[in-house]
Amino acid sequence: MWAIVVVNYGSSALLAANLVATAAAADPDVVVVVDNPTTGAERERVRELAEREQWVLVEPTANTGFGGGVNLGVATAIERGATGFLLLNPDARMQGNAVSVLREGTFGAPLTLCAPRIVTPAGTVWFAGADVSLVDGRTRGHTKGATRGGEEAWDWLTGACLWLTSTLWEATGGFDEEYFLYWEDVDFSRRVVLAGGSLRLVDDAVAVHDEGATHRSRRQSDRSKSETYYYFNIRNRMLFATRFLDDEGVRRWRAQVATSAREVILRGGRAQLLRSLAPWRAYVRGSRDARRIADAR
Repeated sequence: MWAIVVVNYGSSALLAANLVATAAAADPDVVVVVDNPTTGAERERVRELAEREQWVLVEPTANTGFGGGVNLGVATAIERGATGFLLLNPDARMQGNAVSVLREGTFGAPLTLCAPRIVTPAGTVWFAGADVSLVDGRTRGHTKGATRGGEEAWDWLTGACLWLTSTLWEATGGFDEEYFLYWEDVDFSRRVVLAGGSLRLVDDAVAVHDEGATHRSRRQSDRSKSETYYYFNIRNRMLFATRFLDDEGVRRWRAQVATSAREVILRGGRAQLLRSLAPWRAYVRGSRDARRIADAR
């Protein structure tokens, strides 16, 4: 048996647009939706959708974050007898044949974590593998064509869409909930390797992802991100460092906190800095907490 597991946060419209189609095409044994709470009206919309589609709905009373939601969803799927899991963002969708190809990636290799090639609705490549530099913590998508120039880096797979087995889940212990949002997929990818597993990009399996549909600020330009996005991307880089680097590596990444934070903020462009205090707050809070994490090691 296998399951689709989705963590929702105020995205019932995306579930209706993407998960309904994916589940109909892929025909999983069970679909588990973990609905992190936002409003009463949103919770009711998700309930109605889950009842109509016969999904298993998990309703935490507090926001568990992405990693906590995934852990709840997979635990629920395991209780229902599932031994394979497609982790899917609300803003992502797949055709049935693509899911089949992705699942084949673990046949005979249960300790493999698989991800599809991910494209935007316009068809441009959004994800085809990525790595994180051990020098300064910068992440780089393999689609950008840049090289590390011999710089040591660790590969990782995006949590927007992953396929894995219960064997791998048990070997890794699931997602680290301390990240709350962002970087938990980088962390999980590293722990897969440390557990003796491997990462595989299944290029023949394709998912479509509307990047930003779940974290873009509606009050800002289409390019800008939410304050939550900025804060956790700044903070969690250092949390990852303390999990996996030696003392010298942590000191090296800490010295780059301000530079890294600036790069994260500028993913949303410069115009946002004139219109909103949100990116400034995220810069200050994220940098402060990143340094605190490093210093507490």
